[in-house]
Amino acid sequence: MTGLARSEILLLARNRIAVFNAALLPVMVFGLFVNGGGDATLLIGVLGFVLLGVLYYTLVSTYVARREDLVLKRLRVGVLSDVEILAGTAGPAVAVALGQMVLFVAGGAIAFGLPVPANAPVLLAGILGGTVVFALIAALSSAFTRTVELAQVTTLPVLLVCLVGAGLTVPVDALPPAVAGTLRWLPLTPTLDLVRLGWLGRPGEGVLGVLRAAAGPAGLLAAWTVLGWVAVRRWFRWSPRR
Repeated sequence: MTGLARSEILLLARNRIAVFNAALLPVMVFGLFVNGGGDATLLIGVLGFVLLGVLYYTLVSTYVARREDLVLKRLRVGVLSDVEILAGTAGPAVAVALGQMVLFVAGGAIAFGLPVPANAPVLLAGILGGTVVFALIAALSSAFTRTVELAQVTTLPVLLVCLVGAGLTVPVDALPPAVAGTLRWLPLTPTLDLVRLGWLGRPGEGVLGVLRAAAGPAGLLAAWTVLGWVAVRRWFRWSPRR
């Protein structure tokens, strides 16, 4: 897995579009956060953009490229298990996404005096849980993506509905109640809910209040993890789509 991850890092560095999505795009989004005054709510939105732009989109392109080049098929006849192949391939994108989120949280706290996380374990659970879920969704999306170029099209539905559902593009309250209620079940919403609870807590409530409030989003994120893994085992394609 270490050798596979090392090779993926080299391939990632050679892909200009992937480098832009993984390195420059989040910095541009963080610049918008700075111009917005450094509000904690805005920074939480930046973390959502990292999960979608750096992790999800980059991984869809990576899985499709390795599949079409027969890399996944060759790896599968070796000593690595399916889980190790998927995890090793995802390793660099996951590391970049987690690294950026840590830097943005630390940078935002230092530069703008944002409060220390009220409950670090809840914050960490949101970040790690969201990372696992969107890595699984990326693997599933690759099954319906014929070429790397088409990843720009096939990823749009997930990107758009998650951004809208989490309130990152338009206020959720501005949507019809039925639509808003449905979109809240999407995976980015419980992820950011946990991050928000872990960072800002709940006014007037202690640790137990935060943990009780986090139970719902954590359960929903766990359900998405199970559904994602089942779907990947059922539909992930190891051979090229001809």
